[in-house]
Order: sequence, then structure tokens, then C-alpha cells
Amino acid sequence: MGKDECKTMLDALNKVAACYRHLVIALGSTSDSQNLREELKRTRKKAQELAVANRTVLTSLLKDKSISKDDRVEYERLWVLFSSSMELLEVDMKRSLEIGQDFPLKVPTRHLIQTGMTGSTTAVAARAMSVQNMKYEADGNIDTADLRDLQGEICQVSRMMEEMEMKVQVAPWAVEAKQEPGAELKSNMSLGNSSVGVISNCDEEPKGDAGFASICAVLVFFAVVTVALVLGCLVINMS
Repeated sequence: MGKDECKTMLDALNKVAACYRHLVIALGSTSDSQNLREELKRTRKKAQELAVANRTVLTSLLKDKSISKDDRVEYERLWVLFSSSMELLEVDMKRSLEIGQDFPLKVPTRHLIQTGMTGSTTAVAARAMSVQNMKYEADGNIDTADLRDLQGEICQVSRMMEEMEMKVQVAPWAVEAKQEPGAELKSNMSLGNSSVGVISNCDEEPKGDAGFASICAVLVFFAVVTVALVLGCLVINMS
């Protein structure tokens, strides 16, 4: 398998892991539901399947002594990116477990918090699963049964990361980045419907508000000066 195929597999993992993080944010909110819990479960399992595939391929390539120096450098860079994705996935899985325990669906002990998030998360889950429409098959106790499975899967991910460090010795600080920090933020390709584009649009909006506030401040200043001059003239005339 070549470098392009490895990059494609890693991109697929990153996409699913990002969708999983997006779904975790909705846990405990007014968008929480039985469907969301099933979407989390299926997205999480998809991410783990892709993680195993990435680990198998990259481990085999990095243990191959016949690859060129340039290829090894590239595979080590992909390995560091893969390790980072796994760390983020593990963090999100632990967060999902904690929030799921605090906000059970069947016997709620806390009211769902009003986070401002509304609407369905089905579209996000469908993108993660690469399907057009989601089909739900979860039973009524998914929030309790799935939490037990999630605990075991967190342990599996932790063990996999430990095995990765033992099988392949790649020092993250020795791997050089191919782009300058923040290069993706400067790219026009990052704009549009992506989160970067949303951030850029949000950054642009306050500029108009700041300009309007500056104009108002200038007008108020001139109004105060005018009133002061008029009062000053009146005082002089009266004296």
C-alpha cells in the first residue's frame, strides 16, 4: 500500500472522529435522545474499525527495512498524526462516558441542560457512516447497556495505544511538519461550509460592529463638546 492510500485511510479516520466529537457535544443537551445514543455508538465503532486498519498498515510499513528514507519520513509523519487522532478519540470516548452517566435517558436524575443546540444530529452521523439515511435499531435501554460497552472499548483503545508505542518507536518531536503552523487557516480551500470558514466569518462580523461603535463614539464626543461650548457662552453672557 502506498502513501496516498495511507493518507486516504487516515483522512477517513479523522472525518469519523471529528463527527464523533460533534455528536458528543450534544450529549446532555436538549438535542439528546435515544437516536443520538445510537449514532454515538455506531460512529464510535466505525472509528475503532478505521483505527485498527490504520494501525495494521502503518505498523507493517514502518517495520519494513526495505523502504526508502523519504518514504520512512512520510510514514512516520502519518504515524504521529494517527497517534494524535487516537488520543483525541480516547478523550472524547471518556467524555461521552462521563456525560452519559450524568444524563441517563431512561431514569433521568438531572434535567437536560439548555445549551442552545437544537435540531437533529442525524446528518452528522450519516456523514460519519458514509450513508445517505440513518436506520435506527436501538432498544429502550441503550443508554445503560451502551455505557458498559463503552467502558470496555475505552480500555481497548488504551491498550491499542500502548501496543502501538511498543511496536513502533517514533519520537513525535523528531518528526517535521510539512506545512507552517496555521497554514490551513490561510488556505482558501478551508473556507465555505467548514468550521474554519465559520470561524473566519465570525471573526469578520465584529469588524462592522466596531466601526459602527467608533462612529457613535465620535458623534457623542462632538455633541458633548458642542453642549459645553454653548453652556460656556451662556455663563460668560450672564456674568
